[in-house]
Amino acid sequence: MEQKVKPSPRLAPLPADHVPELREFFEDAKQRIGFVPNSMLIMQRKPKLVKAFAQLGDAVRSDAKIDRMLISLISYVASRAAGCLYCMAHTAEGAAKAKPEKLEAVWEFRTSPLFTEAERVALDFAIAAASVPNGVTDEMFAELRKHYSEDQIVDIVAVISLFGWLNRWNDSLGTPLEDEPIEYGEKYLAPHGWSPGKHGR
Repeated sequence: MEQKVKPSPRLAPLPADHVPELREFFEDAKQRIGFVPNSMLIMQRKPKLVKAFAQLGDAVRSDAKIDRMLISLISYVASRAAGCLYCMAHTAEGAAKAKPEKLEAVWEFRTSPLFTEAERVALDFAIAAASVPNGVTDEMFAELRKHYSEDQIVDIVAVISLFGWLNRWNDSLGTPLEDEPIEYGEKYLAPHGWSPGKHGR
């Protein structure tokens, strides 16, 4: 049987020690998620971009007024709305580690008893905000205001916007998925139609 040859990535991830000044940023990522993501290893061709991205991600996550599970779910549904298979696997990993039952039911969030009305409103908003063209309406924003403070709304939009950047980066470059996110994708997302696609290299 002929062995399938995997194509080379569009831009190969560089070794983590390629730019010594980025060591602390990669160590922070490794402590936070367990590995250095290939997205950053590709990004290090422009070291200032790695630093700026790391600072933006930290600003979005730090002192958040919404809980981490909601952040994970918003990140996931926004990435799915944008069609980024790489980010879907990464965000599914975070959600699965916290509450796998919610991840498995996330696409029934409008009817599933696992979700509160506030979560339903936030996830509907995330899907609309991550779509192109943007689908957020005044009515949708008014619903969001019923459940969240202005500070919380800033957090929600910041998470969606951070992944909007990542979705474009990883989908355009076909960033190769790391082993752990692939495992989570195959376990939790594949039954709903997910595959690594161009990221499974």
